[in-house]
Amino acid sequence: MLEKKQKPIAITYADAGVDINAGNRAVAMMKKSVHSTLRPEVLTGIGGFGGLFALDTAKYREPVLVSGTDGVGTKLRVAFLKNQHNTIGIDAVAMCVNDILTLGAQPLFFLDYLAVGKLKPEQVADIVSGVAEGCRQAGCALIGGETAEMPDFYGAGEYDIAGFAVGVVDKNKIIDGAAIVPGDALVGLAASGLHSNGYSLARRVLLDKAGYQIDQLHPVLGRTVGEEMLCPTRIYVSTVLPLLDKYGIKGMAHITGGGLVENLPRILPQGTAVQINTGTWEIPAIFRVISREGPVETGEMYRVFNMGIGMVLVVPAAQAGNVVAELESHGEDARLIGRVVEGDREVRFI
Repeated sequence: MLEKKQKPIAITYADAGVDINAGNRAVAMMKKSVHSTLRPEVLTGIGGFGGLFALDTAKYREPVLVSGTDGVGTKLRVAFLKNQHNTIGIDAVAMCVNDILTLGAQPLFFLDYLAVGKLKPEQVADIVSGVAEGCRQAGCALIGGETAEMPDFYGAGEYDIAGFAVGVVDKNKIIDGAAIVPGDALVGLAASGLHSNGYSLARRVLLDKAGYQIDQLHPVLGRTVGEEMLCPTRIYVSTVLPLLDKYGIKGMAHITGGGLVENLPRILPQGTAVQINTGTWEIPAIFRVISREGPVETGEMYRVFNMGIGMVLVVPAAQAGNVVAELESHGEDARLIGRVVEGDREVRFI
């Protein structure tokens, strides 16, 4: 008598590490956050194959779309250590919208890409709630995104996130730095802390070398090391955009990786340089701690970190006082930090 072969047990996608049901739950949990960001121009809801945005061309004579993309870098490692995920999305938005703002663009919509090792709906909902908060601060719609579950690519509880922003500016109002001349003033807007750059060095100094624990209260910082390092990147859109039609802003630089040293020359025309007076603003405590605990030399600090200045506006000297006053009236800590001089697209500190 022939033996009956046993039917093999079928393997599912979940057995391979991808849980479709968890993905559906995550989408359901993030819908409220996404909906809170929508603008009237958005024609689609969450779940479609693409996002539709009806640009109101009547507002612009020659509308030019401006795009930007970025990630959060190794700041994510701090979020993993602290198991706090509801602010990292603000950073993803900030890094993109602050960049396109420098061209004079109003952010219109944002998309995110989130890749996880194992999809936990609550964690994903937390991350997306931060993305939505960043979009609300920037006045743009969270129009779409992708959440990819990728087993064996990321460790337990780990993920990566990238963002993509699209904005608009009238062609004749593009700010590109071409009009900058010696004598113009530099207005610096305060950063909220480390923002989202230099974290490989910051983690090496604070967590590895100095040995601070992520939930350890730091006497100089006045809060835990994790709270300081996870402070979200400041979004400057709502306070800077209203200035663009009132003042002759000639250039803007978002101070990210490379600090003032590398970001300001990106907007300088040939024959110009900038002179910055480092005594015009108070350097936040986190940078003093990193410099001392490293130790990290001053030149390296300014080449890696924002050192307390997150955005710089280049304006005619005669308008600088009014620009600072208006920014302060809207809650910004703004300072006159230097001026444009003759030179070869360099940054000089005094």
